[in-house]
Amino acid sequence: MADCGENKRDGEEKREPEGAAGGEDVVDDPIVDQAAVVLRGYVIERLSTEDPNQQVSTEHLGGMPNELQDPKVKKVVEQLITIADELNRNAELQRLINEVQNDCAHEAFMYVARRIFAEGITWGRVVALFHLAYKLIHKALTTNHLENIRTVMSWFLEVIRERLRSWIIQQGGWAGIAHSFSRWRTVAIVASVVLVASFVYYRKMR
Repeated sequence: MADCGENKRDGEEKREPEGAAGGEDVVDDPIVDQAAVVLRGYVIERLSTEDPNQQVSTEHLGGMPNELQDPKVKKVVEQLITIADELNRNAELQRLINEVQNDCAHEAFMYVARRIFAEGITWGRVVALFHLAYKLIHKALTTNHLENIRTVMSWFLEVIRERLRSWIIQQGGWAGIAHSFSRWRTVAIVASVVLVASFVYYRKMR
């Protein structure tokens, strides 16, 4: 597999992700702020089930101690978890994510994120983005690249801010995912297919 740098044009500098450095919420934007809180809740809940030996708090992810006590946040996180359980059953997806090198994580994340939404935005595709961010955070934990955790948070928020914010507002905010929950299995299958296809395309382009 080619090194990340081989795809950069000569003289092209690596662009730092815009927005909150280290994942901290420093912008007054409810949609982006709530996205960060929900992702932290998603990461913590998934870890408690998949890898309980990994102890991560909201503070480690740039958040506040009691932010996950909000019932609305809990509901959104629970729905995301239920939908994403289907993604975890996709062995091909897990293999593709596990092959991402730590020094290629930014390239992989941003490329796959763009591919996820290349043909439009749906809640299934949004769930795919959450799952992608979680898997890279989990990989950073298990490979002892802790400096990557908040960096992935920043990449995630960049995509939310630049690509998804307006659409999420049109859906009534993050609570809008509840309208898709009745067909969560279909949403999960869509998310799984999109993620696998995006990773396969990423590898071909490298």
